[in-house]
Amino acid sequence: MSGLNQAQDEAVKTLKGPLLVLAGAGTGKTRVVTFRIANLIKNGIKPSRILGVTFTNKAAQEMKERISVLQGKKRKSDRPMISTFHSLCVKILRRRITALGYPPKYSIIDRSEQESVAKSILREIRIDDSTVKPTELLWKISGWKSKSVRPGQAESIAETDKEHICAMAYRRYQRQIKLRGAVDFDDLLLLTEELFQNHEEIRCEEAAQFDHILIDEYQDTNESQYQIVKGLAREHRNLCVVGDDDQSIYAWRGAEVEHILSFDKDWPDAKVVRLEENYRSTSAILTLANRLIRFNKTRFDKELKPARMGGINPPVFQFPNEAKEASEVVFSIRRRLEDPDVEPRDIAILFRTNEQPRPFELELRKAKIPYVVLGSQSFFDRKEVRDLMAYLKLCDSPFDDVSLLRVINTPRRGISDKVIETIVSHSIANSQNVWKSALEVDSIPGITEKAKGAIGRFTGMINRFRNRSKSEPLVNVARDLVGDINYRAELQRAYPTVEEQDAKMNSVEEVINSLGSYLEANKDASLNEFLQDAAIDDKEMDNDKDKKLARNSVALLTLHSAKGLEYPEVYMVGLEEGILPHRRSVEADGEAIDEERRLCYVGITRAQERLTLSLSLSRMKWGKPRETHPSRFLFEMIGKADNPHEIASRKRAGAPKRRPVR
Repeated sequence: MSGLNQAQDEAVKTLKGPLLVLAGAGTGKTRVVTFRIANLIKNGIKPSRILGVTFTNKAAQEMKERISVLQGKKRKSDRPMISTFHSLCVKILRRRITALGYPPKYSIIDRSEQESVAKSILREIRIDDSTVKPTELLWKISGWKSKSVRPGQAESIAETDKEHICAMAYRRYQRQIKLRGAVDFDDLLLLTEELFQNHEEIRCEEAAQFDHILIDEYQDTNESQYQIVKGLAREHRNLCVVGDDDQSIYAWRGAEVEHILSFDKDWPDAKVVRLEENYRSTSAILTLANRLIRFNKTRFDKELKPARMGGINPPVFQFPNEAKEASEVVFSIRRRLEDPDVEPRDIAILFRTNEQPRPFELELRKAKIPYVVLGSQSFFDRKEVRDLMAYLKLCDSPFDDVSLLRVINTPRRGISDKVIETIVSHSIANSQNVWKSALEVDSIPGITEKAKGAIGRFTGMINRFRNRSKSEPLVNVARDLVGDINYRAELQRAYPTVEEQDAKMNSVEEVINSLGSYLEANKDASLNEFLQDAAIDDKEMDNDKDKKLARNSVALLTLHSAKGLEYPEVYMVGLEEGILPHRRSVEADGEAIDEERRLCYVGITRAQERLTLSLSLSRMKWGKPRETHPSRFLFEMIGKADNPHEIASRKRAGAPKRRPVR
């Protein structure tokens, strides 16, 4: 505790009542969180009575490891419960979901399964892709759920024709997945909130498990998370929330900055502690960050104060077009890498949109500089992984129509699309699931004897492995299942090279490895619990991200992806109106611009030693160059914000290839 500064020490030693810790970028937030939990334990609070909630598995794991170091060697039962929001809700719903009319062994459907349900609903209500695409429908439903909007409410607030269609489809979507005993990822929060609202005895029993609750990144909570936290802390009021309103950048996925801004109104006796001493960035970098964020009016009054003074003033470069911007930035990186103390992993290029990295990738390849684009396809998105997971879901519950339809003819076993359509039509006509129709295939007209035989062999195989999964080691069952369906032959049919086939088979093997590791860590776990937790892992962390970060490569990533990371040297590119701030936010103005400013602030505060800002005076749009305007944020951070567009226009004619805006 002797290494804490005054504000950190105050936060760590405040152990009773509501506490808001405003933790600015680079101010030692994780240190404060873990020390405070350790101090609670030191002061006699049983670890099992402490709940810490984060937003990602990575953050939860880091918190667990740090607390473990502070606690020393302890049994698992003597440690506090550290969980993500979604994992916490999974545990609550495992115990309580029957109160909402769901079966006790519910399943969590993945993205591809959601799309399949969305397609069937749009077909059912005769809406084609030109009106509403399945992905559009799911995006709209997820947006409603993140704001705690139920189907009936969606219908009442819908304004456009498209929104009315989506609201009608939302009701059917929710009914369909509930009939299957399934929930989607957003439902984990929504249903837990519903439990707490409509079943007071359940809320009280769940809340009574803990005496102290700590919430990390509180500025990122959506409405359901906000209500769940209030429900858990209502009686004891020992609630500590940690966050920074200046880093609230996820409104597009339901986060509401108002939750942290109104904390002292929700809890009138709350104590507020400001962590302002920044240990990450130089004073030159923090000067820009502080100037910029002051332009947001609705925020807590605070300022990042550098723990170390000095540093290189961040230059701002403008270029004639995006190609020149990319070539000059990469040229600068190449020069920096000539310094023996600078490695590729020390450098990041940050951009606002997913389209921006392409020219930088081309230039990095030309320069033979290793790089990685963070945020690629996750492990559980791979086809071969989804196939095996679908088989395992059927072994757990054959009534999962989406999983059944995914693998009924994968690998190919002579069941045509027409036969599958006939079975599905029979299911709809008889208001039953596809599995039951598959078992009744002999009585369904229009299906050949050959196809009936193939379907019978498929259902028999699923039943055989279902029975084995109840009495035999699950790893053995999964391994034998892969051999029984001859998945290697399917890969040989689909992929021409041995290298591709081996890579895909390695992914299948990794699923079985993960099952084995899970069962080793959770001795009495069921297949259903493994599938639920795998679905959580799929959503909450990019399985390749940590490996990519470990490579000695220049990182290319969006500003949203950069949250929580830091680099010695950062290049923020594309600082133009319409890019940062984004065009949609410029058109909306108001709070949307404030969030874009916070996003820019997050980018600036990723830099430890050097920050370089750049923009293009023109960009290609539909094959033609179009003039651009420097971002208003540039003028705000360099102290020339009176009339930024007038300043920008004076810099048009004859601009040199590389010249600071200031």
